[in-house]
This record gives sequence, C-alpha cells and structure tokens, in this order.
Amino acid sequence: MYCEDVAVADIAAKVGTPFYLYSAATLKRHFNAFDSGFDGIEHLTCFAVKACSNISILHQFAGMGGGADIVSGGELFRAMKAGIDPSKIIYSGVGKTEAEMREALFAGILLFNVESAQELDRLQKVAAELGTKAPVSFRINPDVDPKTHAYISTGLAKNKFGIPVDEALQEYVRAQAMENIEVLGVSCHIGSQLTQVEPFIEALRKIKIFVGRLQAEGIKIKYLDLGGGVGITYDDEEPPHPHVYAEAVKNELQGMDCTLILEPGRVIVGNAGILVTEVQYTKVNSGGKSKKRFIVVDAAMNDLTRPSLYGAFHEILPIRKTDRKKQEVDVVGPICETGDFLARDRLLPEARQGELMAVMSCGAYGFTMSSNYNSRTRVAEILVNSDQVHIIRRREDYDDLIRGESLVEVT
Repeated sequence: MYCEDVAVADIAAKVGTPFYLYSAATLKRHFNAFDSGFDGIEHLTCFAVKACSNISILHQFAGMGGGADIVSGGELFRAMKAGIDPSKIIYSGVGKTEAEMREALFAGILLFNVESAQELDRLQKVAAELGTKAPVSFRINPDVDPKTHAYISTGLAKNKFGIPVDEALQEYVRAQAMENIEVLGVSCHIGSQLTQVEPFIEALRKIKIFVGRLQAEGIKIKYLDLGGGVGITYDDEEPPHPHVYAEAVKNELQGMDCTLILEPGRVIVGNAGILVTEVQYTKVNSGGKSKKRFIVVDAAMNDLTRPSLYGAFHEILPIRKTDRKKQEVDVVGPICETGDFLARDRLLPEARQGELMAVMSCGAYGFTMSSNYNSRTRVAEILVNSDQVHIIRRREDYDDLIRGESLVEVT
C-alpha cells in the first residue's frame, strides 16, 4: 500500500505506529471536486474544522480560497493560525460563551450562526460592551429527516440544534431592532453522512419559503448557509457525487439573490486519510458453542472512537497484499473496555504478529475525536505530498500526559 509515492510500510518504520496518514493530493482533489460544483454562482466553501483540525491541512484549504466553519474558540484559534481569512469564518454551535464571542468579534469573522433567543441576547450584550456590531445568521431547524445515524442528525425538531422554523421569524424581527446586531443571513444544517440529495432539497425549499417571509418583513438576506453533510463511501454506501448535489442545489436556488455558504467536512477529508496500526497479538477464545478469534492491534478506541461510539464501519486492509485464508475476527485494541474495537465479526485474511493494517476512511472525525483514555498518548499525524513525508503532529510522550497537572500534598 502506498500513499502517493511513498510506501506506507516505510513511513511506519520511520515514525512508529499507530499514526494517521493523509494524502495532500487527495485533499486538494476532493476540495476542488466539491467547490467547483458551485462555479457560476456566488459561493464560499467553509471547511468544517471539527472534521479534521490539523493546522497544516487547514492551511492547505486556506491556500485554495477556503474558509472555515468553527464551533469553538479553539477552532477559531486553529483557523487563524492556519492562515484562514477571518472574513471567511462562520461560527456555529449551540453553546458559545461570552469569551468565545469576544474572541470572534475581535477577529472580525463573517457570521455568527445564532441558535437560540438567549444566545442572541448574549451576543447583543457582548457586542455592545465592545462598541461593535455582531454579524448574524440564525440557524433554522426545518424538521427534516436526514436519514442518517441518530447521533449525527441535526435537523429534526427533537435535536438540540437551531431554532424551529415556526419560531424563527420573531427572533429575526427582534434582532433587526437590536443596536449591536447586524442581520445578514439564514443558516440550515440537517446532519452528517447523508447519502441522498432529497433531504437537502426538502430543507432548502422550507428555507426559501422562510426567506420570503423575512423579505415581507423588510429583512434582506445576503447569505444563505446550507451547512454540510454530504456523505462518503465507508462500505456499500452510494452517496451523490458533489457535482450532482451542487447541481440540485443550484437549480433550487434560481431566483434567490444571495451568496451561498457551504460547510463540507467529511466529504473532503474522510477518504483522504487512514489510520495505520500494527498487530500485537492474535488469539482465540474457546468456549461455548464456537471459537472467537481476535486480532489485537496497537490502535484503540481512544485513537478512533467512531466504531465504539456509532457502531461505524471502517474497512480494514493489510498493508501488504496476501492470499491467506480469510477468517471471521474482531479487531480490538488494548484498552480495558469490551467496547474497544475497530471491527467486529469481520472477514479478514489471517494476520500475524508484527504486520501492519490500515483502517480506511479515517480522515474525518478520526484524530479530532481522539483522547488520552487509559493514559495513552495521542498518535502522530503524517501528511504525504508526492514523495515528501511531513510529520504535521508529533506523537505525544508521557510528559504530555501530565502537562498542566500538579502534585498536591494532602494531610
């Protein structure tokens, strides 16, 4: 297995395992494939930083004209460090603190996506204290079923995100009267890993009707933020090509005079990264009516939490091709949890101690969701550009684990 012009095994020999590995060429190709679908209309592609937040990757998107969709002060810090123009930064999220609002106002971001009446009041207060105006959109919850995993559905009435479409008009009217609020847009994001175009279009149609109601109140909308959510292939999914999605959106937008904002994440980075891990042991537990086979690797649920958290499928491949017989196995890590697995009941070629395996489609929500559970150090991140190997995050060491902690004598 190669990443661009470099053998994955050679990288492992250099940096050790486990590690996340990204292809610069694939990142560029995926960004262009998404962004170019909207050629011909005013638009801004703001990468969802939560999907993959390494500043080297964000910097690559900045160089391609991309902005950022952020959900925390830390993500704002990362985006700025990566060189993303603050006038291309959108701030989403349901729980913005006063400190985070101040940071974003000082930075001069493009828009706050406001998600509640109380958030609007807080933003007015903070902006007044700073003697400035806060540019806002309201995130509208259209109550549309995105037909995705319940944990990554965000556009239903039962989800915590956004303001119900039937209540949003009064908030726009209220915001329009506030001295330190500038109403500029409407935002809508219904979920992640969508594999059909229809939910996007259903939500967009509801938003168009709502924009018409705003216009009747004399509220002009400059930006329409449709969020992200286009899915990728992990297993047998057949998500729409970004250009198919873009064409459907552009057709539905005809007649609307506004700049379109998109917030792609997974669709750009998901299949641009893998997690490389080494087999530590193989074992068979006998008992009951059948034998259970395990491949124990050095990557774990703290490194890639999606299988444990969502029951998510990630293809697993040996780094070197083999014609060994396939066996039904669980691929598990060293963490002291039965829920620590990367795959269950998977048919894989017989593995041997010391061999390398690749967990595929890990570029999105891989490293960004990792932790130090069981006091495990977080892994390295590697970016390959042609034949050049760049360590874009060094592997943590034990001192990193206790940085910020202190010993206290209790008597």
